[in-house]
Amino acid sequence: MAGKVSSDPNVFLLPDIGEGLQEAEVIKWLVKVGDVVEEQQSLAEVQTDKALTEIPSPRAGTIAIVHGKDGDVMKVHQPFVTFEGAGGAKEAKPAKEPARAAAREEPDASSNGEAEREDAGTVVGQMGGALAGMTAEHGKALAAPAVRRLARDLGVDINTVRGTGIGGRVTDKDVRSAASGESAPVSRASASRPEARIAPPQAPAGGARAAAPAQKTQIPQGAEVARVPLRDVRRMIAQRLRSSVDHAVHFTVMDEADVTELDALRKRLGAASGERVSFLPFVCSAVCRALTSTFGAMNAWMDEEKQEVIQHRSVHLGIATDTDNGLMVPVIRDADRMGVLEISRAVAQVASAARDRSASRDQLSGSTFTISNVGSHAGRFATPIINHPEVGILAVGRTREGMVVRDGWFRVGKLMPLSLACDHRVVDGATAALALAEMVRLLQEPEQLLTPAR
Repeated sequence: MAGKVSSDPNVFLLPDIGEGLQEAEVIKWLVKVGDVVEEQQSLAEVQTDKALTEIPSPRAGTIAIVHGKDGDVMKVHQPFVTFEGAGGAKEAKPAKEPARAAAREEPDASSNGEAEREDAGTVVGQMGGALAGMTAEHGKALAAPAVRRLARDLGVDINTVRGTGIGGRVTDKDVRSAASGESAPVSRASASRPEARIAPPQAPAGGARAAAPAQKTQIPQGAEVARVPLRDVRRMIAQRLRSSVDHAVHFTVMDEADVTELDALRKRLGAASGERVSFLPFVCSAVCRALTSTFGAMNAWMDEEKQEVIQHRSVHLGIATDTDNGLMVPVIRDADRMGVLEISRAVAQVASAARDRSASRDQLSGSTFTISNVGSHAGRFATPIINHPEVGILAVGRTREGMVVRDGWFRVGKLMPLSLACDHRVVDGATAALALAEMVRLLQEPEQLLTPAR
Protein backbone atom coordinates (compact mmCIF):
# COMPACT_ATOMS: atom_id res chain seq x y z
CA MET A 1 0.00 0.00 0.00
CA ALA A 2 2.79 2.35 -0.82
CA GLY A 3 1.87 5.72 -2.18
CA LYS A 4 1.62 9.37 -1.21
CA VAL A 5 2.79 10.13 2.34
CA SER A 6 1.71 13.05 4.53
CA SER A 7 4.28 15.67 5.47
CA ASP A 8 3.04 15.21 9.05
CA PRO A 9 4.33 11.83 10.33
CA ASN A 10 1.29 11.54 12.61
CA VAL A 11 -1.23 11.77 9.75
CA PHE A 12 -1.96 8.59 7.83
CA LEU A 13 -3.46 9.13 4.38
CA LEU A 14 -5.96 6.73 2.82
CA PRO A 15 -3.74 4.63 0.52
CA ASP A 16 -4.50 3.65 -3.05
CA ILE A 17 -5.38 -0.01 -2.46
CA GLY A 18 -6.34 -0.67 -6.05
CA GLU A 19 -5.16 0.27 -9.50
CA GLY A 20 -6.15 3.88 -10.02
CA LEU A 21 -8.96 3.97 -7.45
CA GLN A 22 -9.95 7.52 -6.52
CA GLU A 23 -12.16 6.86 -3.49
CA ALA A 24 -13.39 4.24 -1.04
CA GLU A 25 -16.45 3.98 1.19
CA VAL A 26 -15.91 3.34 4.89
CA ILE A 27 -18.13 0.40 5.79
CA LYS A 28 -17.08 0.15 9.44
CA TRP A 29 -14.44 1.76 11.63
CA LEU A 30 -12.65 -0.85 13.73
CA VAL A 31 -10.95 1.69 16.03
CA LYS A 32 -11.99 4.87 17.86
CA VAL A 33 -10.30 7.92 19.31
CA GLY A 34 -8.09 6.95 22.25
CA ASP A 35 -7.52 3.36 21.11
CA VAL A 36 -3.97 2.07 21.33
CA VAL A 37 -3.12 0.18 18.14
CA GLU A 38 -0.15 -1.79 16.97
CA GLU A 39 1.48 -1.78 13.57
CA GLN A 40 -0.62 -3.57 10.91
CA GLN A 41 -3.70 -3.69 13.14
CA SER A 42 -6.86 -3.15 11.08
CA LEU A 43 -8.21 0.40 11.30
CA ALA A 44 -11.34 0.19 9.17
CA GLU A 45 -13.21 -1.96 6.69
CA VAL A 46 -13.68 -0.20 3.35
CA GLN A 47 -15.50 -0.91 0.10
CA THR A 48 -13.72 -0.41 -3.20
CA ASP A 49 -15.05 -1.38 -6.61
CA LYS A 50 -17.37 -4.09 -5.20
CA ALA A 51 -14.73 -5.72 -3.01
CA LEU A 52 -14.09 -5.36 0.71
CA THR A 53 -10.74 -4.96 2.40
CA GLU A 54 -9.34 -3.70 5.67
CA ILE A 55 -6.89 -0.82 6.02
CA PRO A 56 -3.97 -1.72 8.31
CA SER A 57 -2.22 0.78 10.57
CA PRO A 58 1.21 1.86 9.28
CA ARG A 59 2.58 2.14 12.83
CA ALA A 60 1.93 1.59 16.50
CA GLY A 61 0.36 4.48 18.38
CA THR A 62 -2.70 6.05 19.92
CA ILE A 63 -5.56 7.22 17.72
CA ALA A 64 -6.09 10.97 18.07
CA ILE A 65 -8.51 11.63 15.20
CA VAL A 66 -10.65 9.38 13.02
CA HIS A 67 -11.32 11.33 9.83
CA GLY A 68 -14.85 10.34 8.90
CA LYS A 69 -17.57 8.00 10.03
CA ASP A 70 -19.25 4.79 8.87
CA GLY A 71 -20.76 5.30 5.41
CA ASP A 72 -18.51 8.19 4.40
CA VAL A 73 -16.91 8.13 0.96
CA MET A 74 -13.28 9.19 1.30
CA LYS A 75 -10.86 10.24 -1.39
CA VAL A 76 -7.58 8.41 -1.81
CA HIS A 77 -4.66 10.30 -0.22
CA GLN A 78 -6.87 12.35 2.10
CA PRO A 79 -6.25 12.08 5.89
CA PHE A 80 -7.58 8.79 7.23
CA VAL A 81 -6.43 8.75 10.86
CA THR A 82 -4.18 10.96 12.96
CA PHE A 83 -1.95 9.56 15.71
CA GLU A 84 -0.92 11.23 18.96
CA GLY A 85 2.66 12.44 19.45
CA ALA A 86 5.71 11.35 17.53
CA GLY A 87 6.34 7.87 18.82
CA GLY A 88 2.91 6.56 19.73
CA ALA A 89 2.20 3.83 22.22
CA LYS A 90 4.82 1.37 21.13
CA GLU A 91 4.63 -0.34 24.49
CA ALA A 92 1.60 -2.20 23.15
CA LYS A 93 3.63 -3.94 20.48
CA PRO A 94 5.75 -6.36 22.61
CA ALA A 95 2.60 -7.78 24.22
CA LYS A 96 1.47 -9.07 20.83
CA GLU A 97 4.86 -10.06 19.47
CA PRO A 98 5.04 -13.60 20.95
CA ALA A 99 1.81 -14.57 19.25
CA ARG A 100 3.10 -13.21 15.95
CA ALA A 101 6.35 -15.10 16.32
CA ALA A 102 4.48 -18.29 17.08
CA ALA A 103 2.41 -17.87 13.96
CA ARG A 104 5.54 -17.40 11.86
CA GLU A 105 7.34 -20.39 13.34
CA GLU A 106 4.43 -22.84 13.09
CA PRO A 107 4.99 -25.21 10.15
CA ASP A 108 2.49 -24.99 7.29
CA ALA A 109 0.96 -28.47 7.04
CA SER A 110 -0.47 -27.83 3.60
CA SER A 111 2.66 -26.73 1.75
CA ASN A 112 5.58 -28.48 3.51
CA GLY A 113 7.55 -25.25 3.35
CA GLU A 114 6.25 -24.20 -0.07
CA ALA A 115 4.20 -20.98 -0.09
CA GLU A 116 0.50 -21.64 -0.57
CA ARG A 117 -0.93 -19.42 -3.31
CA GLU A 118 -4.53 -20.51 -3.73
CA ASP A 119 -6.15 -18.04 -1.36
CA ALA A 120 -3.68 -15.21 -1.92
CA GLY A 121 -6.04 -12.81 -3.60
CA THR A 122 -9.35 -12.96 -1.82
CA VAL A 123 -9.86 -9.20 -1.51
CA VAL A 124 -8.42 -6.18 -3.33
CA GLY A 125 -4.67 -6.54 -3.85
CA GLN A 126 -2.25 -9.22 -2.74
CA MET A 127 -3.39 -10.78 0.52
CA GLY A 128 -0.15 -11.08 2.43
CA GLY A 129 -0.63 -11.18 6.19
CA ALA A 130 0.42 -7.60 6.89
CA LEU A 131 -1.11 -5.91 3.88
CA ALA A 132 -4.39 -7.70 4.40
CA GLY A 133 -4.74 -6.24 7.86
CA MET A 134 -4.53 -9.66 9.47
CA THR A 135 -3.19 -10.13 12.99
CA ALA A 136 -2.31 -13.22 15.01
CA GLU A 137 -3.43 -12.14 18.45
CA HIS A 138 -3.36 -14.69 21.23
CA GLY A 139 -6.38 -17.00 20.95
CA LYS A 140 -7.53 -15.44 17.69
CA ALA A 141 -7.27 -16.85 14.20
CA LEU A 142 -5.12 -15.29 11.48
CA ALA A 143 -7.54 -14.68 8.60
CA ALA A 144 -8.53 -12.23 5.88
CA PRO A 145 -11.68 -10.11 6.36
CA ALA A 146 -13.61 -12.01 3.69
CA VAL A 147 -12.77 -15.34 5.36
CA ARG A 148 -13.95 -14.03 8.74
CA ARG A 149 -17.18 -12.90 7.10
CA LEU A 150 -17.66 -16.33 5.51
CA ALA A 151 -17.15 -17.98 8.92
CA ARG A 152 -19.82 -15.76 10.45
CA ASP A 153 -22.23 -16.56 7.60
CA LEU A 154 -21.66 -20.31 8.03
CA GLY A 155 -21.89 -20.19 11.83
CA VAL A 156 -18.28 -21.28 12.34
CA ASP A 157 -16.15 -20.02 15.24
CA ILE A 158 -13.09 -19.07 13.22
CA ASN A 159 -10.87 -19.10 16.32
CA THR A 160 -11.39 -22.87 16.59
CA VAL A 161 -10.39 -23.55 12.97
CA ARG A 162 -6.84 -24.73 12.32
CA GLY A 163 -5.42 -22.72 9.44
CA THR A 164 -3.56 -24.44 6.63
CA GLY A 165 -2.33 -21.27 4.95
CA ILE A 166 0.93 -19.39 5.27
CA GLY A 167 1.90 -18.95 8.90
CA GLY A 168 -1.23 -20.77 10.04
CA ARG A 169 -3.57 -18.47 8.09
CA VAL A 170 -7.19 -19.69 7.98
CA THR A 171 -8.34 -19.97 4.35
CA ASP A 172 -11.74 -20.09 2.67
CA LYS A 173 -11.40 -23.89 2.34
CA ASP A 174 -10.56 -24.30 6.03
CA VAL A 175 -13.79 -22.54 7.01
CA ARG A 176 -15.91 -24.53 4.55
CA SER A 177 -14.32 -27.78 5.74
CA ALA A 178 -15.07 -26.88 9.35
CA ALA A 179 -18.68 -26.04 8.44
CA SER A 180 -19.14 -29.41 6.72
CA GLY A 181 -17.38 -31.37 9.47
CA GLU A 182 -14.45 -32.28 7.25
CA SER A 183 -10.82 -32.13 8.41
CA ALA A 184 -8.93 -28.93 7.66
CA PRO A 185 -5.54 -30.18 6.35
CA VAL A 186 -5.01 -30.37 2.60
CA SER A 187 -2.38 -32.19 0.62
CA ARG A 188 0.67 -30.54 -0.88
CA ALA A 189 -0.72 -31.17 -4.35
CA SER A 190 -4.04 -29.54 -3.65
CA ALA A 191 -2.36 -26.55 -2.04
CA SER A 192 -0.42 -25.75 -5.23
CA ARG A 193 -3.37 -25.63 -7.64
CA PRO A 194 -7.06 -24.69 -7.59
CA GLU A 195 -9.40 -27.24 -6.06
CA ALA A 196 -10.39 -29.82 -8.68
CA ARG A 197 -13.78 -30.72 -7.24
CA ILE A 198 -16.11 -27.75 -7.07
CA ALA A 199 -19.59 -28.07 -5.65
CA PRO A 200 -22.20 -27.84 -8.42
CA PRO A 201 -24.36 -24.74 -8.49
CA GLN A 202 -27.46 -24.93 -6.33
CA ALA A 203 -29.86 -23.72 -8.96
CA PRO A 204 -32.77 -24.73 -11.16
CA ALA A 205 -32.12 -26.03 -14.65
CA GLY A 206 -32.37 -22.59 -16.16
CA GLY A 207 -29.86 -20.61 -14.17
CA ALA A 208 -27.02 -20.04 -11.78
CA ARG A 209 -29.15 -19.30 -8.73
CA ALA A 210 -32.56 -20.38 -7.50
CA ALA A 211 -33.65 -17.11 -5.93
CA ALA A 212 -32.27 -13.68 -5.17
CA PRO A 213 -32.99 -11.75 -2.00
CA ALA A 214 -35.81 -9.30 -2.62
CA GLN A 215 -34.95 -5.66 -2.03
CA LYS A 216 -36.70 -4.91 1.24
CA THR A 217 -38.39 -1.66 2.15
CA GLN A 218 -36.82 0.29 4.99
CA ILE A 219 -39.75 2.48 5.99
CA PRO A 220 -39.93 2.83 9.80
CA GLN A 221 -43.22 1.93 11.42
CA GLY A 222 -45.52 4.94 11.49
CA ALA A 223 -43.62 6.80 8.75
CA GLU A 224 -44.89 7.41 5.23
CA VAL A 225 -41.52 7.67 3.51
CA ALA A 226 -37.89 6.77 4.11
CA ARG A 227 -34.70 8.14 2.59
CA VAL A 228 -32.23 5.34 1.87
CA PRO A 229 -28.74 6.50 0.85
CA LEU A 230 -26.99 4.68 -1.98
CA ARG A 231 -24.06 2.99 -0.28
CA ASP A 232 -21.73 0.07 -0.60
CA VAL A 233 -22.34 -2.13 -3.67
CA ARG A 234 -25.64 -0.40 -4.52
CA ARG A 235 -23.76 2.86 -5.03
CA MET A 236 -21.24 1.16 -7.32
CA ILE A 237 -24.06 -0.40 -9.32
CA ALA A 238 -25.76 2.96 -9.77
CA GLN A 239 -22.57 4.63 -10.97
CA ARG A 240 -21.78 1.92 -13.50
CA LEU A 241 -25.29 1.71 -14.92
CA ARG A 242 -25.46 5.49 -15.21
CA SER A 243 -22.14 5.50 -17.05
CA SER A 244 -23.35 2.79 -19.43
CA VAL A 245 -26.58 4.60 -20.27
CA ASP A 246 -24.70 7.90 -20.71
CA HIS A 247 -22.20 6.41 -23.16
CA ALA A 248 -23.51 3.33 -24.97
CA VAL A 249 -26.28 3.56 -27.58
CA HIS A 250 -28.40 0.57 -26.58
CA PHE A 251 -30.55 -1.53 -28.86
CA THR A 252 -31.89 -5.05 -28.30
CA VAL A 253 -32.79 -8.00 -30.54
CA MET A 254 -34.77 -10.97 -29.22
CA ASP A 255 -35.47 -14.57 -30.22
CA GLU A 256 -36.23 -18.00 -28.77
CA ALA A 257 -34.22 -21.22 -29.05
CA ASP A 258 -35.77 -24.68 -29.05
CA VAL A 259 -33.65 -26.33 -26.36
CA THR A 260 -35.53 -29.63 -26.18
CA GLU A 261 -32.49 -31.61 -27.37
CA LEU A 262 -30.20 -29.51 -25.20
CA ASP A 263 -32.32 -30.32 -22.14
CA ALA A 264 -31.92 -34.04 -22.81
CA LEU A 265 -28.17 -33.65 -23.40
CA ARG A 266 -27.53 -31.70 -20.18
CA LYS A 267 -29.43 -34.35 -18.19
CA ARG A 268 -27.29 -37.12 -19.73
CA LEU A 269 -24.14 -35.12 -19.02
CA GLY A 270 -25.20 -34.57 -15.43
CA ALA A 271 -25.92 -38.25 -14.92
CA ALA A 272 -22.56 -39.25 -16.41
CA SER A 273 -20.51 -36.69 -14.46
CA GLY A 274 -22.41 -36.81 -11.18
CA GLU A 275 -22.67 -33.02 -11.28
CA ARG A 276 -25.71 -30.81 -11.67
CA VAL A 277 -25.48 -29.05 -15.03
CA SER A 278 -27.76 -26.12 -15.86
CA PHE A 279 -28.52 -24.55 -19.22
CA LEU A 280 -26.19 -21.63 -18.45
CA PRO A 281 -22.82 -23.27 -19.30
CA PHE A 282 -24.24 -24.32 -22.67
CA VAL A 283 -25.31 -20.74 -23.31
CA CYS A 284 -21.79 -19.61 -22.34
CA SER A 285 -20.31 -22.11 -24.79
CA ALA A 286 -22.64 -20.95 -27.59
CA VAL A 287 -21.67 -17.32 -26.95
CA CYS A 288 -17.96 -18.20 -27.01
CA ARG A 289 -18.33 -20.01 -30.33
CA ALA A 290 -20.21 -17.11 -31.89
CA LEU A 291 -17.68 -14.56 -30.63
CA THR A 292 -14.64 -16.55 -31.78
CA SER A 293 -15.97 -17.18 -35.28
CA THR A 294 -17.85 -14.66 -37.40
CA PHE A 295 -18.83 -12.18 -34.71
CA GLY A 296 -15.53 -11.33 -33.04
CA ALA A 297 -16.31 -7.61 -33.37
CA MET A 298 -18.76 -8.01 -30.48
CA ASN A 299 -16.03 -9.31 -28.16
CA ALA A 300 -14.79 -5.79 -27.62
CA TRP A 301 -14.52 -2.66 -25.50
CA MET A 302 -15.22 0.93 -26.48
CA ASP A 303 -12.41 3.31 -25.50
CA GLU A 304 -14.30 6.58 -24.99
CA GLU A 305 -11.22 8.75 -24.55
CA LYS A 306 -9.42 7.63 -27.71
CA GLN A 307 -12.60 6.82 -29.66
CA GLU A 308 -11.25 3.38 -30.51
CA VAL A 309 -12.76 -0.10 -30.43
CA ILE A 310 -10.53 -2.59 -28.61
CA GLN A 311 -11.19 -6.08 -29.96
CA HIS A 312 -10.17 -9.12 -27.88
CA ARG A 313 -9.00 -12.51 -29.07
CA SER A 314 -9.94 -14.40 -25.87
CA VAL A 315 -13.45 -14.40 -24.44
CA HIS A 316 -13.57 -13.35 -20.80
CA LEU A 317 -17.19 -13.89 -19.82
CA GLY A 318 -18.85 -11.74 -17.17
CA ILE A 319 -21.57 -13.64 -15.29
CA ALA A 320 -24.12 -11.26 -13.75
CA THR A 321 -24.70 -12.61 -10.24
CA ASP A 322 -27.33 -11.58 -7.69
CA THR A 323 -25.96 -11.36 -4.16
CA ASP A 324 -27.25 -10.17 -0.81
CA ASN A 325 -25.34 -6.95 -1.44
CA GLY A 326 -26.54 -6.30 -4.99
CA LEU A 327 -25.55 -7.26 -8.51
CA MET A 328 -21.95 -8.25 -9.18
CA VAL A 329 -20.27 -9.45 -12.38
CA PRO A 330 -17.46 -11.93 -11.66
CA VAL A 331 -15.41 -13.01 -14.66
CA ILE A 332 -14.60 -16.40 -16.20
CA ARG A 333 -11.33 -15.84 -18.02
CA ASP A 334 -10.59 -17.64 -21.29
CA ALA A 335 -14.04 -19.21 -21.31
CA ASP A 336 -13.56 -20.01 -25.00
CA ARG A 337 -10.91 -22.54 -24.00
CA MET A 338 -13.23 -24.44 -21.63
CA GLY A 339 -15.65 -27.31 -22.17
CA VAL A 340 -19.18 -27.24 -20.75
CA LEU A 341 -18.29 -28.99 -17.48
CA GLU A 342 -15.34 -26.67 -16.92
CA ILE A 343 -17.58 -23.66 -17.50
CA SER A 344 -20.22 -25.10 -15.15
CA ARG A 345 -17.64 -25.42 -12.37
CA ALA A 346 -16.19 -22.00 -13.09
CA VAL A 347 -19.66 -20.40 -12.89
CA ALA A 348 -20.23 -21.99 -9.49
CA GLN A 349 -16.82 -20.88 -8.27
CA VAL A 350 -16.98 -17.23 -9.33
CA ALA A 351 -20.62 -16.86 -8.23
CA SER A 352 -19.74 -18.20 -4.78
CA ALA A 353 -16.81 -15.79 -4.50
CA ALA A 354 -19.07 -12.87 -5.45
CA ARG A 355 -21.72 -13.81 -2.88
CA ASP A 356 -19.38 -14.28 0.07
CA ARG A 357 -17.48 -11.09 -0.86
CA SER A 358 -14.21 -12.97 -1.30
CA ALA A 359 -13.84 -12.15 -5.01
CA SER A 360 -10.63 -10.29 -5.81
CA ARG A 361 -10.46 -7.14 -7.89
CA ASP A 362 -9.14 -9.21 -10.81
CA GLN A 363 -12.16 -11.53 -10.55
CA LEU A 364 -14.53 -8.56 -10.83
CA SER A 365 -12.97 -6.81 -13.81
CA GLY A 366 -11.75 -7.46 -17.33
CA SER A 367 -14.82 -9.15 -18.87
CA THR A 368 -15.23 -8.73 -22.64
CA PHE A 369 -18.88 -9.86 -22.90
CA THR A 370 -21.52 -10.42 -20.21
CA ILE A 371 -24.36 -12.89 -19.74
CA SER A 372 -27.28 -12.04 -17.46
CA ASN A 373 -29.36 -15.07 -16.51
CA VAL A 374 -32.60 -13.31 -15.61
CA GLY A 375 -34.55 -16.53 -16.22
CA SER A 376 -33.17 -18.05 -13.05
CA HIS A 377 -35.75 -15.89 -11.25
CA ALA A 378 -38.62 -15.11 -13.61
CA GLY A 379 -39.44 -13.43 -16.90
CA ARG A 380 -38.90 -14.17 -20.56
CA PHE A 381 -37.36 -11.26 -22.45
CA ALA A 382 -35.38 -8.30 -21.14
CA THR A 383 -33.60 -5.13 -22.22
CA PRO A 384 -30.30 -5.58 -20.35
CA ILE A 385 -27.90 -2.70 -19.71
CA ILE A 386 -24.50 -3.18 -21.32
CA ASN A 387 -21.61 -3.72 -18.90
CA HIS A 388 -19.64 -0.71 -20.11
CA PRO A 389 -17.05 -0.54 -21.74
CA GLU A 390 -18.19 -3.80 -23.33
CA VAL A 391 -20.36 -3.55 -26.44
CA GLY A 392 -22.72 -6.49 -25.90
CA ILE A 393 -24.68 -8.39 -23.26
CA LEU A 394 -26.99 -11.41 -23.53
CA ALA A 395 -29.99 -11.83 -21.22
CA VAL A 396 -31.28 -15.40 -20.85
CA GLY A 397 -34.96 -15.75 -19.95
CA ARG A 398 -36.81 -18.53 -18.16
CA THR A 399 -37.00 -21.73 -20.19
CA ARG A 400 -40.62 -22.86 -20.61
CA GLU A 401 -42.68 -25.43 -22.42
CA GLY A 402 -44.31 -24.22 -25.62
CA MET A 403 -45.44 -25.24 -29.10
CA VAL A 404 -42.57 -25.88 -31.49
CA VAL A 405 -42.85 -26.32 -35.25
CA ARG A 406 -40.22 -28.56 -36.82
CA ASP A 407 -40.46 -29.91 -40.40
CA GLY A 408 -44.12 -28.99 -40.60
CA TRP A 409 -45.05 -30.80 -37.38
CA PHE A 410 -46.30 -29.33 -34.13
CA ARG A 411 -44.97 -30.64 -30.84
CA VAL A 412 -44.44 -29.49 -27.28
CA GLY A 413 -40.85 -28.48 -26.65
CA LYS A 414 -38.71 -26.31 -24.40
CA LEU A 415 -38.18 -22.70 -25.44
CA MET A 416 -35.40 -20.45 -24.13
CA PRO A 417 -35.92 -16.68 -24.63
CA LEU A 418 -32.79 -14.72 -25.51
CA SER A 419 -32.28 -10.93 -25.57
CA LEU A 420 -29.07 -9.53 -27.06
CA ALA A 421 -28.31 -5.86 -26.33
CA CYS A 422 -25.50 -4.11 -28.18
CA ASP A 423 -23.86 -0.71 -28.46
CA HIS A 424 -25.10 0.61 -31.82
CA ARG A 425 -21.97 2.76 -32.17
CA VAL A 426 -19.96 -0.43 -32.62
CA VAL A 427 -22.42 -3.16 -33.63
CA ASP A 428 -24.83 -2.83 -36.57
CA GLY A 429 -28.37 -4.15 -36.26
CA ALA A 430 -27.81 -6.83 -38.90
CA THR A 431 -24.67 -8.05 -37.13
CA ALA A 432 -26.50 -8.36 -33.82
CA ALA A 433 -29.43 -10.21 -35.41
CA LEU A 434 -27.12 -12.64 -37.21
CA ALA A 435 -25.08 -13.20 -34.05
CA LEU A 436 -28.22 -14.03 -32.08
CA ALA A 437 -29.36 -16.37 -34.84
CA GLU A 438 -26.01 -18.18 -34.65
CA MET A 439 -26.35 -18.57 -30.88
CA VAL A 440 -29.87 -19.98 -31.36
CA ARG A 441 -28.57 -22.44 -33.97
CA LEU A 442 -25.79 -23.63 -31.67
CA LEU A 443 -28.20 -24.18 -28.78
CA GLN A 444 -30.47 -26.19 -31.07
CA GLU A 445 -27.51 -28.33 -32.22
CA PRO A 446 -25.91 -28.76 -28.79
CA GLU A 447 -23.49 -31.67 -29.26
CA GLN A 448 -20.76 -29.34 -30.55
CA LEU A 449 -21.00 -27.21 -27.41
CA LEU A 450 -19.45 -29.89 -25.18
CA THR A 451 -15.90 -29.10 -26.29
CA PRO A 452 -13.99 -25.79 -26.09
CA ALA A 453 -14.63 -23.19 -28.79
CA ARG A 454 -10.86 -23.07 -29.48
